[in-house]
Amino acid sequence: MSALLDSLAAGFDGDAARRAALDTTLAAGLPGPRSESWKYTSLRALERRSFAVPSSDPVVDAAVVAAIPAPRIVFVNGRPSATLSDVGATAPGLSIGTLADVDALPAIEDRADAVFAHLNVVLAETGVSIAVDAGARIAPAVHLVFIGAPAEGDLAWHLRHHVVLGERAALTLVEHHLDVGAHRHLDNTIVSLRIAGHAELHHVRLQHRGAGATSVLRTDSELQTASVYTRVDVEAGGALSRHELDVRLLGDDARLTANGVLLASGRAHVDTRLGIRHVAKDTACELKWRGIGDARGRVVFHGGITIDAGADGTDARLSNKNLLLSSTAEIDTQPVLVIHADEVQAAHGATVGQLDPDALFYLRARGLPHADAQRLLTAAFVREPLSTIADTALRAQAEAALDGTLAGIVDA
Repeated sequence: MSALLDSLAAGFDGDAARRAALDTTLAAGLPGPRSESWKYTSLRALERRSFAVPSSDPVVDAAVVAAIPAPRIVFVNGRPSATLSDVGATAPGLSIGTLADVDALPAIEDRADAVFAHLNVVLAETGVSIAVDAGARIAPAVHLVFIGAPAEGDLAWHLRHHVVLGERAALTLVEHHLDVGAHRHLDNTIVSLRIAGHAELHHVRLQHRGAGATSVLRTDSELQTASVYTRVDVEAGGALSRHELDVRLLGDDARLTANGVLLASGRAHVDTRLGIRHVAKDTACELKWRGIGDARGRVVFHGGITIDAGADGTDARLSNKNLLLSSTAEIDTQPVLVIHADEVQAAHGATVGQLDPDALFYLRARGLPHADAQRLLTAAFVREPLSTIADTALRAQAEAALDGTLAGIVDA
């Protein structure tokens, strides 16, 4: 068994049933290069490392979260922070609790190589529970903030979050993943989303981890009749950041819009896998993803769409465009479309290229320095996925985070 799994198992504190599940996971081991879903993301360096369980609460300056409004739930190194959190006056119809408040967590769709999800199921001890009553339309947005901070040694934590929207409910959920100092911790998290009929969930995730951080996230979503789920992901940091977005459209007329921007500079490895499954009739998904690789960074993107038999009337569209800013960067993109129904509309495509030299020349001929011209073109390239954020203040925040990262890439 690897040092990684040994160290994670050492932190186990559960009953016999969970111990048996953990032993099964440990026996299976980590996926290797022969695993289709991991062949572009090597775990060889990670498996040699050991991690401890967080046991203390580091001091984090409140100014770090001052600009993030309430309701705000904050975790530092995987532990809830009462000092930095601010639930405020909870809106009618909104309940915010902990993992202990959930009677039965939904089962996670099983896959043989989903070792981190399996570990999370048996090791997660805490997380956020959010429930919106039927008919309640919640404003303002609920913010979940996850902070990595320096500590004695490398830490690993496992969080499990559960969000449920009742019939015709509406909620905006924002995730902030950030660091306040250099560390090499491991964050293994699952977010379960259950969206009832005619409900609307608007979801933004901003990830800007430090150069040493490792993050493995899985978002597991189910959409019922005529529900709407829109999300935008901005991935802009970490030594290794992997996100698996699984969405099942189970009700007729369910709608998904999932856009994202993936930025890998330095030696960052950013891996995103979409698993979109159309089960019911007349469902739709629109997926726009942009990737940028710079220095020795690597972007991995898998856009998987499956249209089940009987899912007639499905409209599925995927666009993945990528930009290489360095000859040593790498981008691997794999759009996959599997159709088992007849009466559907579906399209997918992916491109990898460089900045247009004619556009660069045009801007430089008008007096812009090369770095400014490059920054302007790259910013325009990644702007489109953010256009679906309806809240103008939130969209401005996402754009500012993106611009700050791009400035660091172009000026480096």
